[in-house]
Amino acid sequence: MTKAYYSQDIHGPFETFDLGDFELESGATLRGLKLAYATFGTLAADKSNAILFPTWYSGTNKILEWAYIGPGRALDPEKYFIILVNQIGNGLSSAPSNTPSPFNAARFPQVTIGDDVRAQHRLVTEKFGIASLALVLGGSMGAQQTFEWAVRFPDVVRRAAPIAGTARGTVHNRLLVETFIDAITSDPAFDGGWYRDAGEVHRGLRRHGRVFAASGFTQDLFNTAGWRGLGFSTTDDFVTGFVENHFLPQDPNNLVLLATKWRNNDVGRLAGGDLAAALARIKAKTLVIAIEEDVFFPLKDIAAEQALIPDSALRTISSVWGHLALFGVDAGYNTAIDAHLAELLAN
Repeated sequence: MTKAYYSQDIHGPFETFDLGDFELESGATLRGLKLAYATFGTLAADKSNAILFPTWYSGTNKILEWAYIGPGRALDPEKYFIILVNQIGNGLSSAPSNTPSPFNAARFPQVTIGDDVRAQHRLVTEKFGIASLALVLGGSMGAQQTFEWAVRFPDVVRRAAPIAGTARGTVHNRLLVETFIDAITSDPAFDGGWYRDAGEVHRGLRRHGRVFAASGFTQDLFNTAGWRGLGFSTTDDFVTGFVENHFLPQDPNNLVLLATKWRNNDVGRLAGGDLAAALARIKAKTLVIAIEEDVFFPLKDIAAEQALIPDSALRTISSVWGHLALFGVDAGYNTAIDAHLAELLAN
């Protein structure tokens, strides 16, 4: 594991926006909050073509760029001004791994999806002077942020596309995320709730990678060796080379912070705990997109929430890659997601 992972060489080019001391929903203050972001395309003179795309768990702007953006795609930088924003705690934005003492891993305050969205709103309005977003979208934890945006700022978001995620975590989803946290913190190097030695290979991250793989992909992907197209030779080769190697360079304290945000998310808190009332506030034209084989965020759970959103529709995508089709590894998923996003942007 190395801090060089969170670098311009690997994830750039990106810029940072300094929000100064930022009061969190908890009442604590995050000192010197910085959001890392990347932009593509040109902002129209009337600023009507802006799209905001927040990151998901363990992801950065670079994976979003690679998997979703390009000429001829739905998110075409020749048409739109696309802002990819890194959520708090991911290692490019302010996080335990890059915050100097005394506000380091041991004392980094807990943040929420609401904190992310309030900070992103300041980025959009203060940095770019944008009052209305043509689209807010995101996958998984990015979907959680999309719901938060649409409920918290209903007059700002014209269209919303939450992908493979829910506005409130189910009991099962929260239990699943607990297993991720437990795997990471099972390492003996965790002491007092945070990981003290960032200089060694973290065994907890390997355990976490395997738990993540077992639930993030489908049974059919493993049973049919569907990963062979990526050049892997055995199941262990795939899990080690594709999943473990994604997590091993990352800071475990960052991942625990992100997973805790994921586990605790509930947009219903904006309406006194009433999820239906919160989702009823959404004014955006909303396309809720689910992956039919998703175990993290099952279709049934997503459909139940979509039914509560005015002016919304449900679209589904089938992928043997399950939830992790989000990573752009399935050409069929890529074609389908572009079609759904193009449909939304055309209206």
